[in-house]
Amino acid sequence: MHPVTDAQKPDARHEQQKLQKRLQREAGQAIADFAMIEAGDKIMCCLSGGKDSYAMLDILLSLQKKAPVRFEVIAVNLDQKQPGFPQHVLPQYLQDMGIEYHIIERDTYSVVKDKIPAGKTTCGLCSRLRRGILYAFAEANGVTKIALGHHRDDLLETLFLNMFYGGKLKSMAPLLRSDDGRNTVIRPLAYCREKDLERFAELRNYPVIPCNLCGSQKNLQRQVIKDMFKVWDEEHPGRLETMFSALRNVEPSHLADPQLYNFADNSRKSAPRSVAPNGAAKKGVTSVSGKAAEEFGRLDVLNL
Repeated sequence: MHPVTDAQKPDARHEQQKLQKRLQREAGQAIADFAMIEAGDKIMCCLSGGKDSYAMLDILLSLQKKAPVRFEVIAVNLDQKQPGFPQHVLPQYLQDMGIEYHIIERDTYSVVKDKIPAGKTTCGLCSRLRRGILYAFAEANGVTKIALGHHRDDLLETLFLNMFYGGKLKSMAPLLRSDDGRNTVIRPLAYCREKDLERFAELRNYPVIPCNLCGSQKNLQRQVIKDMFKVWDEEHPGRLETMFSALRNVEPSHLADPQLYNFADNSRKSAPRSVAPNGAAKKGVTSVSGKAAEEFGRLDVLNL
C-alpha cells in the first residue's frame, strides 16, 4: 500500500478547498476591479515552473468555467536553457491537464552569463529578455492578454525596491498596456498573499522548478525586502494589508511630483487613459471601460 500524503488527508483536503476558494475570490475581485478580462480574450498564462504561475493557471481555469464572459486560456513556458533545467516536467504536467500549451526555447541563459559580470545580479537583463520573447510570441499568436503570476507581496516589494534603490514611487500595475498598445499584461494574483500561494502549492503538490539562474544569488535586494516584510508581518499583523491599501489610495497633491500635480493651480496634470479607435493607447492613467468590462464585473458576486 502506498503511504497517504499530507495533501490526501481529510484535514489537508479541507484546507486546500478553503485556500482555493479564497484565492479564487481574491483573483476574481482583482479581475473585476481592474477589468483584466473581456469577452473573447485569449489569455496567455506564463508558466515559469514556480508556485505562483502554477496556482495562477489553476485559478484562471476555474474562473473560466464560472465567468459571465467567454475567454480562452493557453499555457506558455519559456525554456531559457538553464543548466539542469528539467525539460520534461512542464510538458508532462500540462499534457496531463489536457490544455493547450507551448514551450518556447531560447538560450537567454548564455546571453545573461556573457553580459553580466560574475557576482552581479542577473534578474534585470534576464527579465527584459524574457519579456521581449513572450511579447513577440503573444503578438504572433493572437494573444490579447498576457497573464503573469505576480502576487500582492511582489507588488509591495517592488514599491520598496523602487523607493530604496531607484528613487521612484512606483510598483507593478495589476493591468498594464504597452505604450504602443500591442500588448496588455494582467496580474490576476495581485490581491493574493504569497504565504497563501506557498501553502496552496504544497497542498496541490505542484512539480515546482527552482530558478537556479537568479534564485541562487546571495544578498539579492528583493530578498532583503522579503526578510523585512516577514518581520513586519510577524511583529505587526495587518501592516502589509494596510500598505497594500495605500497602493490603491494615492493622493497626488500630498506628494511632491510637479509632473503629476499642478501645485500652482491645485489640479492633477494626468488624464485617464483611453483607447483610440485603432486600438492604440493614449498616454495617462490606465483605465478600461465598456460593456464587456461591466459584465465581467459580476465575477465578484459568483460563489467562487
